[in-house]
Amino acid sequence: MNVTYGQLTSLIAGMDGVVVALSGGVDSSLVVAAAHDALGTRALAVTGCSPTYSTDEREQAVVLARFLGVRHIFIETHEDDDPTYRSNPANRCYYCKRELFTELHEILQREGLSVILDGFNADDRTDFRPGHAAACELNVRSPLNELGLTKTDIRRLARERGLPNWDQPARACLALRIPYGEEITPARLQRVAAAEAAVRGLGFKTVRVRDHCTLARIELDAESIARAAEDGLRESITAACRAAGYTFVSLDMQGYRRGSMNEALGCLRADNEPSIAPQESLAGGGASRA
Repeated sequence: MNVTYGQLTSLIAGMDGVVVALSGGVDSSLVVAAAHDALGTRALAVTGCSPTYSTDEREQAVVLARFLGVRHIFIETHEDDDPTYRSNPANRCYYCKRELFTELHEILQREGLSVILDGFNADDRTDFRPGHAAACELNVRSPLNELGLTKTDIRRLARERGLPNWDQPARACLALRIPYGEEITPARLQRVAAAEAAVRGLGFKTVRVRDHCTLARIELDAESIARAAEDGLRESITAACRAAGYTFVSLDMQGYRRGSMNEALGCLRADNEPSIAPQESLAGGGASRA
């Protein structure tokens, strides 16, 4: 039996005020909508800003919050001040989410609210999500996961609620484009953001630019691979990536797949990062991404 939007709002209605981590993606947007519908002004949406998130995501968060009429604020997070995070270990997302949720706890206390919510969902259980360990440690609740909602369910409910971003492609922090063990720097994040924005501007909806030093490895949805290789578009994509700072440009023939950088984890070897399997926890909690 399909979970209804009413069941989601009923779950949140039992909470005495919430802070929702709003990235601008459809998962967190649905949680914000349900929280606002259930609690009104006792729901606060908070978007973290740092070099690891694109300006597009911030703009999407603003559009969604205005559409709903929900209280919404931005905060600065400083995960890039942490040398462990910058060194880009396999559990990098743990340090990023710990920084975000720690900041949200301060807002929670200041606002007199009771619970932090995120967009972690049932499909995330099967992915490599070390950031979820930080959520567990800091008592963050995940209503989508609690109700067993999958990505398909979430898009269905978001469409029923009339959310403007119900069918937008998944986004993720820019640091996920850099191979584990290679330093995360502002320059690398900026060129990823610039290249992805330029390729999307050429009419491609789902785009990942994986940053392999001087090489940009582009992932597109399977239906777009042949079109990207056509004369004219191929040259435009190459020019866009070179303008962003890359020397070489490649098109990944496997196409976009969620968490493709995790494919290297089975053979990852570094002095401070042992070889691991994706399902193993790396930070004292369930490794499943908030």
